[in-house]
This record gives sequence, structure tokens and C-alpha cells, in this order.
Amino acid sequence: MYKTIEDEVLKKAPPAALQAEFAQHQFERLHRFCLLIYIASIVIWLVFDLIVGFIGGQGFSYLSLVFLGTYLILATILLFTRKARHFHVLNVIFVLTMSLGIRLLINGLPAPLHPAWLVLGASSLLYSASVMPLSRWSFYCAQVITWVVLNPFYNTDIKLLALKGTMTLCYSVFLCALILYSFLTLREAKLYAYITSKLLLDQAYIDTLTEIPNRRSFMAKAGKHLQAIPREQDHYLAMIDIDNFKKVNDVHGHDTGDVVLKHIAAHIKAVMRDHEYARLGGEEFAIYLPGVRRGDVETLAARLCQVVRDEPGEHPVTISIGLALVEDGDTLNQALIKADEALYASKHTGKDRYTFHQ
Repeated sequence: MYKTIEDEVLKKAPPAALQAEFAQHQFERLHRFCLLIYIASIVIWLVFDLIVGFIGGQGFSYLSLVFLGTYLILATILLFTRKARHFHVLNVIFVLTMSLGIRLLINGLPAPLHPAWLVLGASSLLYSASVMPLSRWSFYCAQVITWVVLNPFYNTDIKLLALKGTMTLCYSVFLCALILYSFLTLREAKLYAYITSKLLLDQAYIDTLTEIPNRRSFMAKAGKHLQAIPREQDHYLAMIDIDNFKKVNDVHGHDTGDVVLKHIAAHIKAVMRDHEYARLGGEEFAIYLPGVRRGDVETLAARLCQVVRDEPGEHPVTISIGLALVEDGDTLNQALIKADEALYASKHTGKDRYTFHQ
């Protein structure tokens, strides 16, 4: 089953909105990891700066303080960043400043060591970027910036057509291609895994026919509202049943019954959009109304009955509603039983109405 769903997902190109949602989800999950990468990069840069500065006899220059201060500011900004799109821009700035800082360090080394250390610095910087939840454009910018600033052929003693230069070029191209391929492959795998898991989650908590939450979803969400402490206002639970629905199925067929169910679900979604609603099964629906007054509950129930009653259609139906006050100490099942008893009273006093549990 999972393989079938996965194959269906892979056939379709994910829309831009879903990709943006995925990017935000990944950034939220890996926010601390990104901050750790920033801090580790700063610490490593500082250690090498101290080594080059004091053991190499260059001293700790004012430029070192400027770069260190810039890194700390960027890391602080990341700490408070909550949007993925802002992080993508921030990372481009961080890569630029870090590349310049690495170039500063390498310039303090003996000239023959420059090419090797430039390639090493570029590979470290790009690998760090590849494991973070970046967009493609942000990662491409990181690639370009890194190789422009840390170009092993700029201001060094190697020539492109010499043996050392050719080997350096081949290794740099291989390294760049490998990191790029790894980044794109892993990103695509994570994206489609996210889409698949989202689809499976929707199937587990959304009723396939009516496309509103199902019983599992309702029990979970209503349970959270029920456990909310303190409850400053009353909570109500409503049970809804379609009047004479069996007759609709018997006379007109189950396809017509499915259409009726979809219409009722759409009305419930429209009228009760600010509350938790679900199809429990068959022709039964439930609504959990937290933090509302009795008068508001009556207004909503009456409006829902009227909307269903007044809907023009080939097969008009009505609904009956049972309402129960969720009292302190009630479990969700106890509240459902009370609402079901009120629904039974509505059914046996004329239908097309709502009744409060006594």
C-alpha cells in the first residue's frame, strides 16, 4: 500500500505552495541543527585564526574582530529567525562573510599552502551548506560565492595547465558535482517522503467521501479541548443525524446517499467552520463547540437545520441535532452519550430540530 501511494506521489510534480510548506517544515525541525552548524563554523574559524595569528606570527588583527563580530551577529539573527525564506537569505550572507574570513586566514599561511587550504576551506563550507535545509537558489548562491572567493587559482602560485593546477581543477569539479548531486538527491528524497507522509496522515484523519475530519481526528481534537484547564466558558457537544437517510438509500440508491452526505458535510463545514466537526460514520456527524454560550449554540444549531432544510435539490433532506453541555468531570464518551440521548429526543419529537440534553 505504501509503495503504491509512493509511486503515485512520484508521478506528480509538487506544487510551489507544497514545496514552500516543506521548506518551512524542514527549517522548523532543523532550526537548532542550523544554529549548531553556525556556531561550530565560527568556533573552528576562530581556532584557526588564533593559530595563524599567534603561531604564524601574524597577530590578532582588527579584521579578525570585525569578522568574528559579524559571525556572532548572524548567528544571533538565526536564533530568532522563524521563516525559512529569511533563513535562505541569511545563509547567503553567512557564506559570503565566512568565505571572506577563510580567505583572510589562508592569506596568512605560506604561499605554497594556499591552493590546498582554499580547496579544503571551500569543501568544508559547501558540505556544511549541503546538510542544512536550504532552497535550491540559496545553495546555488553558496556554491558560486564559495568558489569565487576561495578560487584556488586566484592570487596563488599554481597554473591551470600545470600538473598541480590540473589535479586541483579536477578535484574541485568532482567535489562541487558530488556535493551538488548529494544536496539535490537528498532534498528530493526528503520532499517526496514529506508529501507521502502528509498524504497518509490525511487518509488517516480525513473522511474520504465527505473530505471532512473523521472519527479518529474528532476524538483527538475534542479530547484536547476537553482536557483544557481552566475552562473559562462552557463547552457543548452536538450529535447530528440525517432524517430518513435509510429511505434515501433504499429508494434512490447509495450513490444518491453519498451525494446527500457530501452536501450535509459541506453545510456543517460552512456553518461550524470555527469549531471541531467530523463525520463519525454512516449518516452521523459530531461537533465540539468549546468556549461558547448556550444562546450561541442555539443560534448555530438553528441555522444549520435551516440551511439543510432550505437547500434546493432533487433529494431534499432534514437533520436532527442533539446537544449536550460538557460538564466538569465528563469524559468525551460520556458527553457523546448525552448528546446521543438528546439526538434521540429530537428524532422522536418531530425531527428537523435540535434538542438539549436534560
